[in-house]
Amino acid sequence: MRLLWGDIHNHCGITYGFGSLENALSAAREHLDFCAVTGHAMWPDIPEKNNETEFLIEFHKNGFQKLAAHWPEIKETIKSYNKEGEFATFYSYEMHTSGIGDYHLVSPDDDIELLYAKNPKELLKKLSAYRAIMIPHHIAYTPGYRGIDWNSFDSSISPVVEVCSKHGCSMNDKSLYPYYHNMGVRDTHNTVYEGLKQGHQFGFVGSTDHHAGYPGSYGDCKMAVLCEEKTRDSIYNAICARRTYAVTGDKIKCNFTVNGEPFGSIIAAGNQPRVINLNVEACHFIDKIVLFKNLKPIKIINGEMLDEVNPMGRYKVRIEMGWGNNTDLYTWNGSAEVENGDIVDVEKCFRGRSVLAPSKDMKADDSVNQITNKVLQKSLQKVEWICQTVKNVSTLHPSTSAIVLEIDGSVNTKLKGCINGKCFEFTIEQLLQQGYTCPMKPYNSQTFKVYHAVPETQYKLNINLTDKAKSSECDIYHAEIRQTNSSCAYITPIYVK
Repeated sequence: MRLLWGDIHNHCGITYGFGSLENALSAAREHLDFCAVTGHAMWPDIPEKNNETEFLIEFHKNGFQKLAAHWPEIKETIKSYNKEGEFATFYSYEMHTSGIGDYHLVSPDDDIELLYAKNPKELLKKLSAYRAIMIPHHIAYTPGYRGIDWNSFDSSISPVVEVCSKHGCSMNDKSLYPYYHNMGVRDTHNTVYEGLKQGHQFGFVGSTDHHAGYPGSYGDCKMAVLCEEKTRDSIYNAICARRTYAVTGDKIKCNFTVNGEPFGSIIAAGNQPRVINLNVEACHFIDKIVLFKNLKPIKIINGEMLDEVNPMGRYKVRIEMGWGNNTDLYTWNGSAEVENGDIVDVEKCFRGRSVLAPSKDMKADDSVNQITNKVLQKSLQKVEWICQTVKNVSTLHPSTSAIVLEIDGSVNTKLKGCINGKCFEFTIEQLLQQGYTCPMKPYNSQTFKVYHAVPETQYKLNINLTDKAKSSECDIYHAEIRQTNSSCAYITPIYVK
């Protein structure tokens, strides 16, 4: 099986959001394996309209009507971008509920209907002729304020739960990325850990919930799926089987098994030993890896322990571009090549404009997501790319883009590059000691940064252990990985009976 990357919950101008559907799908195709662009469709228990809620009610209702009016052509566009074996698209629309939380429908079926219902179960009952699931998202908002109601949660219609997005991380109240959107705070009662404590069995996914038409926008979360093929059916079946996990930023590759069965599995072991294996390939320095049993740590690896530097082998070098004070797109043209080594992989860390929800003073046309982010050419010796950035939203909220080169070589391998006419040349040995920054003008400048090289001894790890003790009727094993740049991965549990 293979690991694929996607975003199955994000928005554009097909409802209340910004940017064209075509631009959204084109952007997704450049750096993801699959995606769904989600339309806002209904809010059965929408609050009463008054002076305070008028704008909220109106932009929601207008968005719902817009989706309904254009559903047939929206489906045709989504269908036209689906290329089996190359890029997979899915159909999706969202149900808000104040009482039991927000859910979005995901379906692989071309003829899926847009129907209305009072709750997720009723909607899927009406759509029983089609394949579809309902995924709860931003679950950790306060109960009754569009956070999840674990008492009504049903894993038979929701095999996976969105555990992180642009709203924040819902894993537990100690997780990085608390909720700071105007919808409210992260409530302990509605976290992922609370749902697992109550005995629910589900998989983890991440999605951006981006509202400016850029699926998979870097840093806003995405999902990994373990499946046989890059096709709708294979990906959808893997999601239904919970072979998924969530990442907040970088595409951290993980293989997690218990007794040879992958994440998402429900297996029987009784009193027999549980052989646990976790393989991690991060994209930056590993900060911490924690293996959990029943939400309690059973193995902790701290990055400070991984201080060995390999004199030859693989290294990762991140090149990040952005900064400045420009609100219009600034274009970066870059190239990098190696001597006495190979570029074996390139990870794309591209961003769209940062929008989570509409506001009264916000206006944008369909071109807001017409952003050129692309790897133009890649060989073992050279990579060329183009990307566009705007100024950072704040000192804690970047709008930068980056690529990460994985280089097979030695400390003597040379990395040479040019970005917008500014050139650099370093050996891996030099980059193991320090990075490099290059402003483009004297002040408030757009800048690029070549980061420290990360040796594979500090981004790759294999953990093996055997747990001999049965602790409950169903033991829950899962893993969490954090890098020093705060990118995290949350690996779906394996449920052992």
